[in-house]
Amino acid sequence: MIRGVLYTAIFASLTGCSWLFGEDGLFPDNAGRYQSAPELAPIDVPPHLSTDAIQPDYPVPPVAASAQLATQFETPRPTPLTANNQADAVRIQTLSDERWALVSVAPGQLWPQVRGFLTTSGIGVAAVDAEAGLIDTQWFKLEDRELATRFRFRVDTGVQRNTAELHVLQQSRSAEEVDWPVESDDRDLEQKMLQDVSQYLANSAESVPISMMADRSMSDSGRITIEDTEQETRIRLELPFDRAWASLVKGAEQADFAIDDRNRSEGILYATFVGPQAEEDSGWFDWLWGGEDEHPLAGHRYQIHLEPANDAVMLITLRGIDGEAIERREQQALLTILRGNIT
Repeated sequence: MIRGVLYTAIFASLTGCSWLFGEDGLFPDNAGRYQSAPELAPIDVPPHLSTDAIQPDYPVPPVAASAQLATQFETPRPTPLTANNQADAVRIQTLSDERWALVSVAPGQLWPQVRGFLTTSGIGVAAVDAEAGLIDTQWFKLEDRELATRFRFRVDTGVQRNTAELHVLQQSRSAEEVDWPVESDDRDLEQKMLQDVSQYLANSAESVPISMMADRSMSDSGRITIEDTEQETRIRLELPFDRAWASLVKGAEQADFAIDDRNRSEGILYATFVGPQAEEDSGWFDWLWGGEDEHPLAGHRYQIHLEPANDAVMLITLRGIDGEAIERREQQALLTILRGNIT
């Protein structure tokens, strides 16, 4: 106790010493000097000399104009780390006559797995295009087919971040060499090949290599984002209308919306938000709304609009049941959940 009092007394006496904290001491008041320092006149350079070498040591960058500054600021809502419907490593998706495999890895990881499948199956590779995500096989004969066949595998970016899609195209060899068809010549062979490679991918999901070449060429950021404009919050979905509509319907049902009616020609879903049904699903909403026992938006009815920005990009917005605007916070909360369930 005496030692502590002694230390305090010594320190107090030192703080009064000019040699320690004075203008010429160990700790001078540099901040005061800076504030009171006069501004020097610019260097006078003779006209015949260049001034290129005279530049500010710490130039102030220009302030870029932002459209968001004119609106009321809202903290961006956290995106769900994984969607509820992405638990499976590999799932085969279908839409009309189109089918593909949805794989829960980045495109740069899916690429070497497809190459590994072809090597394991003894199927030769004729050409690869990592930038386009294409792997073409050589022609080969199957036991139950008269004509030789070949396949094209296309690795594409998935809708959600760090997911990929695998599309398969089949062609039967004719008398003349022709370009790849728009659709497979044999749908059964296409389906069988897609099932075989999907099974291989599911079995090898534990050890996934990465192709640096494909990883640089194909984005892993997904094809769905949330945008804030001056008027509203919206989802930007890089899919054509047919597939975007099917994905929206399925995603809305998995995002705790009950679909009451739909108008495909107008791109409108009439839905009621029922809220999280399982106790473990309510944590994110508890953080956002303050932990009420029942979610305050449960039972509210909405219109979910799907509108084209162009042929390959759709915009998803949320409005009131009569098409009126709703609060920005409400839009952000529900669209964030909807975004995490669209594939």
